[in-house]
Amino acid sequence: MRTLCASTLIGEFFVIGFAGLVAMKSDDLSSATVWTVCGIGMLLSVLLCGVLTRPGGVQLGWALQIALVASGFVVPMMFILGLVFGGLWWASVHYGRKIDEVKARWAAQEAAQAPAAG
Repeated sequence: MRTLCASTLIGEFFVIGFAGLVAMKSDDLSSATVWTVCGIGMLLSVLLCGVLTRPGGVQLGWALQIALVASGFVVPMMFILGLVFGGLWWASVHYGRKIDEVKARWAAQEAAQAPAAG
């Protein structure tokens, strides 16, 4: 699960950065505000890669997905990209857990067969 989720988060890192470039064109926002918010989002996306397997890591990832969708109020295209990455996040968590379960079963089968072979 960690690999799939981390890949999604790294993709979000770049999307948040590009959204910041688009948000810079807004006359309503200062560049300091844009880059503070985008910088925090980018930093969170990278830090979450390291805490995915800890309790609450996946839930923090969901919070980032909600924030990504909510950023559509500033950059309207982010509504679509936020939903796309929300779907990718769901798929990463869902299928990543299934992959982890299969790997655990294979490891248990190999462990059970090892004493029989020896």
